[in-house]
Amino acid sequence: MTQDSSRKFVTLGMFIIDELVYDAGRITREQIGGGGTYATIGARIWLPPHEVGMIVDRGYDFPLDIQTKLEKYGTDMWYFHDDQSRVTTRARNTYIGDSRGFEYLTPRRRITPRDLEGTTLARPVILHFICSPTRANAIMSEVLEIPEWTPKAIYEPIPDRCVPEELPSLIKVLPRIDILSPNADEALSLLSLTGPATQEQVEAAADRFLELGVGPEGNGYVIIRSGALGAYVASRTRPGRWFDAYWTKDDAPHIVDVTGAGNAFLGGLAAGLHFTDGDPYEAMLYASVSASFIIEQEGLPSLAVSEVTQSETRPGELWNGELPVERLEKLRKRIQQ
Repeated sequence: MTQDSSRKFVTLGMFIIDELVYDAGRITREQIGGGGTYATIGARIWLPPHEVGMIVDRGYDFPLDIQTKLEKYGTDMWYFHDDQSRVTTRARNTYIGDSRGFEYLTPRRRITPRDLEGTTLARPVILHFICSPTRANAIMSEVLEIPEWTPKAIYEPIPDRCVPEELPSLIKVLPRIDILSPNADEALSLLSLTGPATQEQVEAAADRFLELGVGPEGNGYVIIRSGALGAYVASRTRPGRWFDAYWTKDDAPHIVDVTGAGNAFLGGLAAGLHFTDGDPYEAMLYASVSASFIIEQEGLPSLAVSEVTQSETRPGELWNGELPVERLEKLRKRIQQ
């Protein structure tokens, strides 16, 4: 089988049905969740359904209304794996002040590169995964065993395994990772750096990762997502650069729920690589716009159809009532000022 380049982006991240619990114990209705889901939507904002995708494990209890919601974004971007012997993966997200807790309520099933083989998602151009450094090594070893496939790898470390004990495993896998993207707290924790996540600390962390050798022959990129500070991108051959988030601290009414924003950022980044001839610096703009649509509400953004056609986005697609390309141009003008 030769590489099928029709899939520009596929994630190994999971689909999860989320339960959200807030300070007063209020539980929202069940909500579509999972880092893989948000990453896929982040890419879908820019790419047609047949160019993105993920595996959705569908247990015997999979709600029909959730399937209907997923398919509104496109039917052929989801590859449903049915297992009537188990329940769908569920988790609880607890928010107390600025702290967030996460726990699985049911057993989870990890997705591997071999799971993509024989499906419509096989051998994408870009492969995204969210896991521990130890598992990242296993994933990339499995990729090497699949002939005629050399995807760009975007690796997002999972928060609870961003600990100093995982650094040796991270160092081992870094040469096979094209883009490493922890958030600021995760980056500092992996490197045993103390103190608040200031711009100086983030830049120091990125430099350290680059010294350890990211990407084949050290030609990879580090992108550290830093919340209100924006996101920082650096490589060994180009100066590091900060990019502001689309919504800033002055846009508080637009910032409703940041859950999944980092995942969607990386999906948008992957799509941006397609439109910018593989330039991560330019792709950062697409990433920021994707994240901006995620944080405007609880859950996933809305998708509607308009008669407007734009060359850089899907014809006639409005996300939360706006064309992504219009936000892209606003952001581009802002950073040029």
